Amino acid sequence: MEKVVGLRIARRAVLVCAAAWMFAAPVSHAGDFKILQPLGDKPMRLKQGAGYYVPSTVETVRWGSLPNAEAKPVLAVPSGSVVTFDSVSHEGILEDQGKDPVKYFSQFGIQPEQVLKDAQAIAASSLDHDFVKDGPHIVTGPVEIQGAKAGDVLKVEMIALKPRVPYGVISNRHGKGALPGEFPENKGPEAGADAAHPELYRNVFTFCPIKEIGGKWYGILKDKNGRETRIPLRPFHGTMGVAVNTKEKPNSIPPGEYAGNLDINDLTVGATLYIPVQVDGAMFYAADPHFVQGDGEVALTALEGSLRSTFRLTVLKAGDPALPMKAPMKNPFAETPQYWIPIGLNADLNEAMKDATRQTIQFLNEKLGMDRASAMAYASAAVDFQVTQVVDRVKGVNGMIRKSDFAAGGKKK
Repeated sequence: MEKVVGLRIARRAVLVCAAAWMFAAPVSHAGDFKILQPLGDKPMRLKQGAGYYVPSTVETVRWGSLPNAEAKPVLAVPSGSVVTFDSVSHEGILEDQGKDPVKYFSQFGIQPEQVLKDAQAIAASSLDHDFVKDGPHIVTGPVEIQGAKAGDVLKVEMIALKPRVPYGVISNRHGKGALPGEFPENKGPEAGADAAHPELYRNVFTFCPIKEIGGKWYGILKDKNGRETRIPLRPFHGTMGVAVNTKEKPNSIPPGEYAGNLDINDLTVGATLYIPVQVDGAMFYAADPHFVQGDGEVALTALEGSLRSTFRLTVLKAGDPALPMKAPMKNPFAETPQYWIPIGLNADLNEAMKDATRQTIQFLNEKLGMDRASAMAYASAAVDFQVTQVVDRVKGVNGMIRKSDFAAGGKKK
């Protein structure tokens, strides 16, 4: 049976998607949802060979910026280690939501015990965050991978991605998204907007509970007419990467050769991301957890929600046959069981498309042995190029190369 209780209609400029989730005590069958509160308050090695764990605490996160060349690791692990992160969504704790997740989510019927303790602690802390200048993301880490050197490649395998709470938020903020100046459709921010007066920002937030239906999990979006739309969940991290080779404070919004805020929705369980290492130790981090996102991410955010994420982190040296192309690599590169995914990045969408096309040709030539003219022809006839996002200053385009097209092994005739 679907377990749903009624919602209180939210005040101010907030869209309510559906009913709040009723939490039950943990039982054996998969239909019940258990809130995943932190496993501990310090990075640690897990028992029984389960790898390592990194919580999101005031000591292990930075708010709105990425690790740089001077960042100190919160944990150091050998290459090939399995590391679990408890990541925290920024939605519900930002200034335009009042910086109080208990109060914010209470308007949707969420009880205090149903709000993550680490989210509460971060929101109540004195962590430095400038709502205008900094990115919104809670960035957990970094983790040093021992033996990693600049010029190597970090292989990141997605082992598990579990929602920590059965609700999330889709945000549309003024001056952002694919249609800034058109959406949100209201008069915009008023004087005096701050964390004490979040309603004056006039940003629009769509709250969506997660519901199990027929053995599958969905985000439930309810429109103003009360009609429900079911969005199948595909959890992934919008942001993960390695430290940026700079002494400056890197904003968490734009992606780059260090990966970061790629927002590639194919990076679900079973996928792999290859990231060019910028500084010794690699310094891996995870942030911006998503329950599901459409290509483009046009409102500004995905269906955002906190995740417990498990990765395998492996250093690849030049010449390693596991590399998708010759090191040093220019851009990140992704892979799923069905696709190879070259990635193009640029502030200009046209240039991002060119970048993705060049990476596609390079991969087909270097990894699969296809001559460059044939690679260009194949890319035109068979590769779908997707706009991953247009809202993060640097645009993203990725190519989708079907592995099944090469199943015959490229036999010569």
